[in-house]
Amino acid sequence: MSNEVEQFDLEIDQTTGSKAQTIKRLFKYAMKFRRPLIIALLMLTVAVSTDLAGPMIAKRLIDKHISGIEQPWYMTETEGHYAVSYRNNTYKRADHFEAGDARGAEARVLQVGKDYYFISEAVVAEGARSIDDNGLLTIGTGAASVSYPADKLSRQELFAFYRPEVKGMIMLCWFYFGLLAVSALFSYGQRYYLQASANRIIRKMRSDVFEQMNRLPIRYFDNLPAGKVVSRITNDTEAIRELYVTVTANFFTGTIYMGGIFAALFFLNTRLATICLFIIPLLVIWVIVYGKVAKRINRIIRSTVSEINGMVNESIQGMPIIQAFRKEKKMEDEFEAQNNKLFNFQNRLLSLNSLTGHNLVGVIRNIAFVALIWYFGGISLGGVEGAVTLGILYAFVDYLNRLFNPIVNIVNQLPNLETALVSAERVFVLLDEAGEKVTDQKMERYKGNVTFDNVWFAYKEGEPVLKGISFEAKQGQTVALVGHTGSGKSSILNLLFRFYDVDKGSITIDGVETRKMARQAMREHMGIVLQDPFLFTGTIASNVSLDDPNITREQIEQALRDVGADRLLKHLPQGIDEPVIEKGGTLSAGQRQLLSFARAIAFDPAILILDEATSNIDTETESMIQQALEVVKKGRTSFVIAHRLSTIKSADLILVLDRGEIVERGSHDELMRQGGKYFQMYQVQQGEPVSA
Repeated sequence: MSNEVEQFDLEIDQTTGSKAQTIKRLFKYAMKFRRPLIIALLMLTVAVSTDLAGPMIAKRLIDKHISGIEQPWYMTETEGHYAVSYRNNTYKRADHFEAGDARGAEARVLQVGKDYYFISEAVVAEGARSIDDNGLLTIGTGAASVSYPADKLSRQELFAFYRPEVKGMIMLCWFYFGLLAVSALFSYGQRYYLQASANRIIRKMRSDVFEQMNRLPIRYFDNLPAGKVVSRITNDTEAIRELYVTVTANFFTGTIYMGGIFAALFFLNTRLATICLFIIPLLVIWVIVYGKVAKRINRIIRSTVSEINGMVNESIQGMPIIQAFRKEKKMEDEFEAQNNKLFNFQNRLLSLNSLTGHNLVGVIRNIAFVALIWYFGGISLGGVEGAVTLGILYAFVDYLNRLFNPIVNIVNQLPNLETALVSAERVFVLLDEAGEKVTDQKMERYKGNVTFDNVWFAYKEGEPVLKGISFEAKQGQTVALVGHTGSGKSSILNLLFRFYDVDKGSITIDGVETRKMARQAMREHMGIVLQDPFLFTGTIASNVSLDDPNITREQIEQALRDVGADRLLKHLPQGIDEPVIEKGGTLSAGQRQLLSFARAIAFDPAILILDEATSNIDTETESMIQQALEVVKKGRTSFVIAHRLSTIKSADLILVLDRGEIVERGSHDELMRQGGKYFQMYQVQQGEPVSA
């Protein structure tokens, strides 16, 4: 399995570029739908701003309306909302005086323990507070202590001093709830627009990948399992969708949250905010180190998941063989080995995430709080200049708690980020493959005169499978290709259909070289029937017409009659509207082949290619097809590959191939008279002794 992992890593290392290049290409895709993304980011900014306003409101609530009672009070002659009556005097707090209002004697309301005391004079000292049995309130420490006569306030008297602030506190609470509602509304909006944008991006990417798959030459799929292509169109694009929806959302949200929180911290207190800045370089180092450690684990996990998917797919496809040869236990053991490997590496990643996630966040959080306590306890309570208020302290604690939530969210998305980037690299590798644009270009139906002139071709460089092939097929003729396996028969038809292009020489149709024709336009007038016909999910009618609107129902029925399929399909309950499941599993091999013949005939091709099309058909069905072919071949150039030489006796030209070369050519009678390789093959198939 280690070799498979190395191969997987090599495939990733040979991708379109660095991680930065991949991110750049993902950004370009996102910019195709930048309007909803910009709306989402603006709504996110509003949601974050309204959410972060909470601690600021709490600070004002504490400092102005709750702790504000300890501000200086002054006697006043004016009445009003902020005026408080106490023992035949009226007092108003300092911050409620208007400009020019007269102020009388100063007084203070201070808290000691759980009780509040009224002092009818100015207080000049700051520090620890205590009250003795004689009603003296002492402030300060040691020689700096000052005592003041104080009267303890009853609950009713205390509430009288708080009553002017009740309205302001209620208004702040309603304002806070309003901000919560706005934040919830804009949070919903940004999630909706972000996910809608991600869905549009992935829809575009899937369409691009599928279109690219249609542009790729057949050669590309020779050594690439279908499961890998399917995985890139579905699984990899879905992982990229998670990048746009979840990863990007958390990174953007976290960045904006952290930016907003630090802005608020600096607004509250520059020194405290500067102390907390150590979090940023720690987070950057954390992301870099985690990415390097988790990278290989993530790739091994994805490689193992791919192996498990392939194993499950292979087991389903080969279940009849597995059960027939009693290999169920062996397959279970192989699956369990891969399953255990996936389990072990997932546990490694889980341990890494647990170690660097909650634990490390806790350490950083504790460091931040220790720094905060040290500053507040050692400086603020020490009575030096720059002391912070209780409201600022509360807001700082609240913001610090909020600061670590986006950090946790960002770190938790690092595995998804790595997975999405690997998936994006795989998708871009497919998109960067050289292909040919699919067009709707039309061309007039050609006659079908085909000429191969000294054609050389190799699937692998240096290993030619066709060597100097030359022949001519005229309109209406039937050319049969015979030879042992690997002699080059199918390669000739692959070149004619332009699944591949020749290495040397040329192929012309009606005197025009095929390489000068658009592939799709040229194939419009070609029909092909393969040895193992492929049927799509749908109905019999849709498999004949391939849902081409130009092919009418009457043409479908006529094509089925031409190949004799109407007699074999008439017993079906819904006739040509009978449902067909994937690969035509409910139909016999003969019925599937007849449908494949009818499909080729329905498109009225000028050139008809039959690649061992009768090898899987019983003798009775073959006889029906042979009769039908005599009708449908008229006016068409037909190329036939057949192992049953009895089926090509009427061919106009038979080419006998051996190791990529034409060793004999002529009609059936001519070749039999030559007594060469064709003669020997025919005698063997007829059960006659081969003459020495």
